[in-house]
Amino acid sequence: MTTREELQEIAREQFGWDDLRGGQLEAIEGVLAGRDVLAIMPTGYGKSAIYQVTGVVLPGATVVVSPLIALQGDQIAGITDAPEAPDAVALNSALRAADRKEAWQAVTAGAAEYFFLSPEQLAKDDVVGRLAELTPSLVVVDEAHCVSAWGHDFRPDYLRLGHAIDRLGRPPVIALTATAAPPVRDDIAARLGLRDPLLITRGFDRPNLELRVVRHVDAGSKRRALLEDAATLPGPGLVYAGRRKDTETLAAELAERGLRAAAYHAGLRAGDRQQVHEDFSAGLLDVVVATSAFGMGIDKADVRFVLHADPPGSLDSYYQEVGRAGRDEEPALAVLHYRPEDLGLRAFFATASAREEDLRAVLGAVRAADRPLGVAALRERLDLPPRRVTTAVNLLQEVGAVRQTRRGVAARGRQRAGEVIALAEEHTESRQRVERSRVEMMRGYAETLSCRREFLLGYFGEDYPGPCENCDTCAAGTAQERAAEDAAAAGDGPGRQEEVVHEQWGRGTVMSTEDDRLTVFFPDEGYKTLSKQVVEEQGLLRTAADG
Repeated sequence: MTTREELQEIAREQFGWDDLRGGQLEAIEGVLAGRDVLAIMPTGYGKSAIYQVTGVVLPGATVVVSPLIALQGDQIAGITDAPEAPDAVALNSALRAADRKEAWQAVTAGAAEYFFLSPEQLAKDDVVGRLAELTPSLVVVDEAHCVSAWGHDFRPDYLRLGHAIDRLGRPPVIALTATAAPPVRDDIAARLGLRDPLLITRGFDRPNLELRVVRHVDAGSKRRALLEDAATLPGPGLVYAGRRKDTETLAAELAERGLRAAAYHAGLRAGDRQQVHEDFSAGLLDVVVATSAFGMGIDKADVRFVLHADPPGSLDSYYQEVGRAGRDEEPALAVLHYRPEDLGLRAFFATASAREEDLRAVLGAVRAADRPLGVAALRERLDLPPRRVTTAVNLLQEVGAVRQTRRGVAARGRQRAGEVIALAEEHTESRQRVERSRVEMMRGYAETLSCRREFLLGYFGEDYPGPCENCDTCAAGTAQERAAEDAAAAGDGPGRQEEVVHEQWGRGTVMSTEDDRLTVFFPDEGYKTLSKQVVEEQGLLRTAADG
């Protein structure tokens, strides 16, 4: 077994780090002992060090699943800039055929230790087959929250990773993410098939980050206030908007005020997105106005503010986005410009689901085939867009109507198509209830009079004895007033992270407790905020240990 001193020496001599931080060492040791690891650490904490050092110790290639080409480029640059680090290569759709061939040759010959791929690459049977022949010693899933349907940046192709890892021989797995509430953690572990995972978390609190919510009565005043903030606050900064067209109009108005501003959204050409990413990282832009598509892989420590023109659909998304400010640990500001009506759009998006006709078409094609069908073959046969086919396959797999095999998607079970569709609808409705509850938790944060930091950290299951004195409710004094009121009304009840049972909603986990209320997450219903007094008077909850 490699000693801690030897691991520290690898970190210093090959990667140029003075010391490995708390959590990094424990994670590396866990993997070297044969355990899977789920590491939840803030942006900038050094999650990549876990797999980089581990990859040096373990014989065989390290496969890194990374969702964005720009992010892969930054990760590879970080490795190649190190003094004596092993080589790293990528395989993605932006490479020429010759470059892809060269990447495969480097990994096959052992000349490259780290092999970066997108989840879409691992959805290809031929790619997984070639990787399996290499017998990789480690699989890393970066931005692992993307695998969870409860996560804030869910990507359907991530759902196939568990099956791909099985085909690779189930080497140790490291799942990495910056933020994940307990329900998301459980979902990540289940969907990736993590075996007795070692969970390592480092505190979510960012004390240097000032939290504010500015409430508006109409869209015009909100827009003017947002533009004024973006134009006058010390930068550089990020502005998040919910719609693509808003990113472009807001960026244009900021440019008219003399700022170096650019829009960023998924509808831009890949080259244009890459240019904005590089210009912002290099300090050539004052402000980027973006949808949530701009975020993963932003390696810029001196972002001074993050403004939101629209509330995200969950606190998971919100904290991930505001966490891009102040990574240098200097003071930074996060401001949500808010109207209650803005959350109506998010509630609408929370009801999105697979189409019934897609489910019937995919199920019919799989059942009619005389062999398992790859997703690409299904797309070709049905003439449906890739995302719709993948979404339908994932949902059918969730309800047990199909299964993933080494050769593709195969039928499972003998239920009638109508029964399968009914199960899929029931499953979808459950997820929609959860999504709507997450929207309501976002509303709760925006409208609370208590300490915002206490509310936010409680959502992630972390105790924080507010007031924090670095948010607007603390500055206004309402947080202290609420704390005093809550203390006067204090009563007994279940504690944070305790498993409880509700007669109607089933088992749940207490996510946060305040003196007069508690928030519980129920897997089939979502987040519920309950009055402690009502819970106690009506006996609504019992601890899971009591049966």
